Amino acid sequence: MTLNEILMSLEIGFIYGIVAIGIYLTFRVMDFPDLTCDGSFALGAATTGTLIKWGFNPWLSLLISILTGMVAGILTGLLYARFKVTNLLAGILIGFMLYSVNLRIMGGIPNISLINNETIFGQMPLAILIAIGLIICVLIAYLLMTDFGLSLRSIGQNKRLAQNSGINVNLLTIIGLALSNAIIALSGALFSQHQGFADVGSGVGTVIIGLAAVMIGEKIMPYKSILVQITSCIVGSMIYRLFISFALHSDLLGFTTSDLNFITGIMIIIIMYIPTQKRSSIC
Repeated sequence: MTLNEILMSLEIGFIYGIVAIGIYLTFRVMDFPDLTCDGSFALGAATTGTLIKWGFNPWLSLLISILTGMVAGILTGLLYARFKVTNLLAGILIGFMLYSVNLRIMGGIPNISLINNETIFGQMPLAILIAIGLIICVLIAYLLMTDFGLSLRSIGQNKRLAQNSGINVNLLTIIGLALSNAIIALSGALFSQHQGFADVGSGVGTVIIGLAAVMIGEKIMPYKSILVQITSCIVGSMIYRLFISFALHSDLLGFTTSDLNFITGIMIIIIMYIPTQKRSSIC
C-alpha cells in the first residue's frame, strides 16, 4: 500500500467513524437496534450532493443534511413510540421508504457527480475530518454526561425502571433517534463531498460497517469512560478501513473489491468471538 492509499483509508475511516458514533448511541446507549441508518447515510449524501449542484455553500449543505437525518430519526421514533411498531420494523420501514425519497431528492438520477464543484475539502482533508470528528466526540460525550444523557442511558439499561422514575421514555427515544440519524446523515454528506459524488445506493451496508467499527473499538479500548468509548468508535473505524485496504491490496490473499462483504463478515465474526474486559476509566 502506498502512503496516499493509507491516507485515503484513514479519511474514509474517519467518515465511517462518525457513522459508528451514531450507531453507538442507538445500539449501545439506548439498546435500540435502529436500521434506519442505511437510508439516513444515503439521505445525507443525496441532500448535500443536490444542494451543491444547485450552488449552495458546501458547509450549509452539511447543516441541511443533518436536519434531514434528524427528520428520518424522528419518523422512526414516532413509528415506534406512537404507532407501536417494533424497533426493528420501524427502522426497516423508514430506511426502505428513504430510498424513494433520496431518488426524488436527486431528481430521479441515481448518481450525481460533484467534480469541479466546491466542497469543504481542500488540501488537507484529513485535518478537516479530524477536527469534525473531535468536535462530535466531545459534544456527544458531554451530552451523555448531562441529565439528559443519563436519562437516555437509563432507557438502555432498564426501560421500565426509567419509566417508573418519571422519565418520558417515548420522547427521549425519539430525540435519541433524531440525534443518531442526524450524525449518520452528516457522515453521508461528508462522504459525498469527499468522494466527489452522491449515489442513491451509497448507504448499503452502513449498519454493518458501523457495528464493526464499534466492536473493534470496544476490543481495543475497553474502558468505561464515555469519551474514550465514543473516541473508540472512530479508532475502530480507521482500523477496520486499514485492514480492508490491506486485504484488498494484498497479492497473497488475492481478494478483490467484490469480496468486501465477505471480509467484513469474517471480521465481525472474529471480533464477536474475542472476549471484552472492561477496564477502569483513564480520563
